Amino acid sequence: MKKIEAVIKPFKLDDVREALTEIGITGMTVSEVKGFGRQRGHTEIYRGAEYAVDFLPKVKIELVLPDEQVERAVETIIEIARSGKIGDGKIFILPVEEVIRIRTGETAEAAV
Repeated sequence: MKKIEAVIKPFKLDDVREALTEIGITGMTVSEVKGFGRQRGHTEIYRGAEYAVDFLPKVKIELVLPDEQVERAVETIIEIARSGKIGDGKIFILPVEEVIRIRTGETAEAAV
């Protein structure tokens, strides 16, 4: 099993969620996060004063999937979240040692 963490632009969330649902992914965790990458934020002007916005709003999607679903899920996220502009986000793929469903005690893929 693998954990996929995708950090994307907030306005892409609904499209990514719908596309993942269409390929059979049923569960995910979504968090509103802030961060910056190479673009290091940007400056804005508010009421005539310029100020720096260091942390940009992003959304983090977390999925735990069997190995055979990982490649398809990653391809789907890339296809839907990519705008071709700076700040599209990142995808991290991590190994998962164990999963336990608290309610039933099921483990491994049965718990996902």
